[in-house]
Amino acid sequence: MSDQALSTIALREAKNEMTDYTVYSRLSRSEKSQAGREMFRKLSEMEHAHYELWMGYCPPGTAAIGPRGLTVFLVILLRTVFGASFAIRFLEQREKSTVAAYEALKSSVPAEGRAAFQSMIDDEKGHETGFAEAVTGSYVKYISFVVLGLADALVEIAGIHAGSLGIYNSTELTGLAGIVAGAAASLAMASAAYAQAKQGFEGSPGLAAGYTGGSYFIAAVALALPYFLTKAMLFAITISVVVGLTIIAFVTWYNSVMVGSRFVREFSELAGVMLGATVALYVFGSIVRAIFGISI
Repeated sequence: MSDQALSTIALREAKNEMTDYTVYSRLSRSEKSQAGREMFRKLSEMEHAHYELWMGYCPPGTAAIGPRGLTVFLVILLRTVFGASFAIRFLEQREKSTVAAYEALKSSVPAEGRAAFQSMIDDEKGHETGFAEAVTGSYVKYISFVVLGLADALVEIAGIHAGSLGIYNSTELTGLAGIVAGAAASLAMASAAYAQAKQGFEGSPGLAAGYTGGSYFIAAVALALPYFLTKAMLFAITISVVVGLTIIAFVTWYNSVMVGSRFVREFSELAGVMLGATVALYVFGSIVRAIFGISI
C-alpha cells in the first residue's frame, strides 16, 4: 500500500477514533456508577492514544480532526432512551467492526510502526471485556420476557382481528375483540412467566410477569387502535398490520443489539408468522360467517 493510500485511511480512522474518544468521554460524565465512569474514562484515554497514533500517519501539517457529530449524538440518544446497557452493546458491535478493519490493515503499516499498531488492535479487542462488565442494568435480564410478550401478542392479536373482520361488519367490534382477548391473554402470559421465572431465574418473578403481561397488553392496544379510528375495514387492518410490522422491526433490532441475534432472519420469521396467522384466521372467520350467517 502506498504512503498516500495509508494517509487517506489514517485520516478516516483518526476521525473514527476521535469520535469514539468523544463518545466515551460523554458517557463517562453521564454514568452514575463510579466503576462505569472509571471504565469509560480509561476507554476515552485509550481511544485518544489511538487517535494520536493515526495522526502520525496523516499528511504532514494535518489539522486536528473532530468527531462525527451525528454518531456521537446517536449513541448519547440511545443511552438516554434505552439505557446504558443498550448503548454499550451498540458500541460493542462497532468495536468488533473496528478490530476487523485494523486486522486487515496490519500488513500495510510500516515495519517500524507495527508493534504500536498491534498494541492498538489488542486494546480494541480488550474493550469487549470492559463492555461485558459494564452491562449492569437490572432490566437486561428481563428482555426475553418482553420479547416473549410482544411476539405472542403480535401473532395472536393480529390473528384475532383478522378472524373478527371475517365475522363482523364492525371495525369497533373487531378492535374490542382484540383488546378483550389481549387483556385476558396478558394475564395468562403473566401467570405463565411468573411460574417460569420461579424455576431458577436470577431475578424477580413478579417483574418477569409484569414485563411479559405488560408488553403483551400494550402491543394488543397498539394493534387495536386503528379499528377505532376508521370504519373502513381494509384501511384498519392495513394500518394495524403496519403497526405490527413496525413493532416487530423494533423488537428484533433491539434484540439483535442486546444478544447479537440476526435481525433479518428474526424479523422475517416473526413477520411471516404474523402475516400467515392474519390471512389464515381471516379466511377462517369468513367461513364461520358464511356457515352461520352472522350479520353483526
